[in-house]
Amino acid sequence: MQAEQAHPTLRWPAGPAYPVLEAGAVHVWAALLDRPADKTQALRRLLAPDEQARADRFRFDVHRDRYIVARGVLRTLLGRYLAVPPQRVQFVYSAHDKPSLPGRQLAFNVSHSQQVGLFAFCPETAVGVDVEQIRPMPDGEEIAARFFSADDNARFLAVPPAQRDLAFFNCWTRKEAFIKAIGEGLSHPLDVFDVTLQPDEPARILRLHGRAELAARWSLIHLDPADGFVGALALEASPRQVVTYRWE
Repeated sequence: MQAEQAHPTLRWPAGPAYPVLEAGAVHVWAALLDRPADKTQALRRLLAPDEQARADRFRFDVHRDRYIVARGVLRTLLGRYLAVPPQRVQFVYSAHDKPSLPGRQLAFNVSHSQQVGLFAFCPETAVGVDVEQIRPMPDGEEIAARFFSADDNARFLAVPPAQRDLAFFNCWTRKEAFIKAIGEGLSHPLDVFDVTLQPDEPARILRLHGRAELAARWSLIHLDPADGFVGALALEASPRQVVTYRWE
């Protein structure tokens, strides 16, 4: 396995202190989750008791601290969009543990891989986001054959070997972003819909449950948040604008 980068470089510009999310727009923020201890503890104080308890159940300190930072950044950003203190943000959870805001017309989704986190916000429709560190996948063909659709797998095997790791994570993040947008998580099979995956090919759902007309209602956006990482954004709409920011 490839070792994680100590300090990956985020590619997006610093975001505003008071972001304004207009109709038809989607904002995606990237953040580094490895923070100094004092910054991590400051973010911990923003969390609700159940979130702090969940953090304390992590076996390893690095995973606990990254969860704290991710949750603290989420609360900070939601507080800015909603114009409320981060501590006052309240969540409700779906049967698949997806959080949402009661009584608010603001959808959001979070993903993290190693020390990179992504946070997506949309005012009009459910949104899903996923990020993965690109790493060698010696068992990539086996995983693709087991979890991807037959058409996905055929396209994956047609990619030159030198590009297959990127193609694998293109496919994985696009599928994950979609199933997170619909709120079903990994309970939704990955092999009942097809996505593009070839490097440099636009992100797109090709077929959904075998029907191209259903897939056409969805948008997939390829994301390059940091060196050595790839991501995807999914929503059931055609966004007027996708804006990417760096959280500091």
